[in-house]
Amino acid sequence: MVMREHFNEELSELHNMVLRMGSVVEESIDRAIDSLLQHDMELAEGIIKDDDIPDNMELEIQDKCVTLIATQQPLAKDLRTICAALKISTDLERIGDYAVDIAKTTIRLKGQNYIKPLIDIPQMAKTTIGMIKDALDSYVNENVALAEEVCVRDDVIDGIYRNIFHEMISIMMDDNSTILQAMYLLLVARYIERIADHTTNICEWVIYTVTGEKKNLND
Repeated sequence: MVMREHFNEELSELHNMVLRMGSVVEESIDRAIDSLLQHDMELAEGIIKDDDIPDNMELEIQDKCVTLIATQQPLAKDLRTICAALKISTDLERIGDYAVDIAKTTIRLKGQNYIKPLIDIPQMAKTTIGMIKDALDSYVNENVALAEEVCVRDDVIDGIYRNIFHEMISIMMDDNSTILQAMYLLLVARYIERIADHTTNICEWVIYTVTGEKKNLND
């Protein structure tokens, strides 16, 4: 009984580590979008400078998972829980990388007036950050229904991305001078779309943890 209580405490700490990492990358996305909207070079450079924070958090989670497997020899659902944390940390690290990519785009667009008001991109980011929050909540609470609902929202992100894609193509065709900036803005939308895909991956690992079934919900 004492050993089980200790193991549960270790799992709780692992969950908290994943949540802390999730909070860091959520904030990075939010700051990256703000830097883009406000032409804030200092903010963008800060995001790039902090890139090693989620990287280090991923390594700490990996070490924690390896230690738990080696010392506790978990089976069945406990093992799936640990493996899911390992995989989720990798997805979160990639999400953090995309936030950095957005910040780098802000710097590339330094001094430029935007070819259109940025409305869809911030909406994409807001929806995606909400997806991340709920995906992590589903992980901690083992809520399969919430995980599945988050995956449905990925279709919304895909739809917004398609709209942005067609709009940017139209703008470029109308005015060749907009091509470079339009491509950069399209890349930002693509980064956010990929963040949503990684969030869907997190939900798939939640479902695997609870049910033992690995589903592909990112079609």
